[in-house]
Amino acid sequence: MTQQALIAAAKAPIRAYNKKNWEAVRAAVTPGFVYDEVASQRTVQGLTDVLRVWQEWARALPDSQATFDHALVSGHTVVLEVTWRGTHTGPLQTAAGAEIGPTGKPIKIRACQVMTVGRGKVRGMRHYFDMATLLQQLGVMS
Repeated sequence: MTQQALIAAAKAPIRAYNKKNWEAVRAAVTPGFVYDEVASQRTVQGLTDVLRVWQEWARALPDSQATFDHALVSGHTVVLEVTWRGTHTGPLQTAAGAEIGPTGKPIKIRACQVMTVGRGKVRGMRHYFDMATLLQQLGVMS
C-alpha cells in the first residue's frame, strides 16, 4: 500500500466514529481489532467490545468529532495527531465503572493514535490523550 492509502485506511474508523456510523467502523477494522486506550488504562479486543467503548464515548459526547492534524507512516504503522471536540451532554462511564453526569461543558483534547494497518484495514490502535485535561475541562477536577 502507498503511504496515502495507509493514512486513508487509518483515518477510516475515526471518520466513521465522527459520523457515529458503526457499520462503517466495522468495515474499516479487522474482526480482532485491538483498542488500547492508554489514558483510561483500558484495552479491549474484538469489534463488539471496541464498539461498546466507542459508543459509551458517543453517549457522553454525542457531537464528538476528531479533526486530523498530522499523519506519519512507518512501514504498516500510521501515527495520527488529532484534536477531539465535543460537548458533554450524556453520562460518561469511566473505565473503573463510575459515572460522570452530563456537565454541558465543551471539550477540546489533543490526542495521538498509533495504528497498525494490514490489508487495508486497521488491526490495532493505541490512543493517547490527557485524561486530566479532559476532567478539568468537564469541571470535575481542578
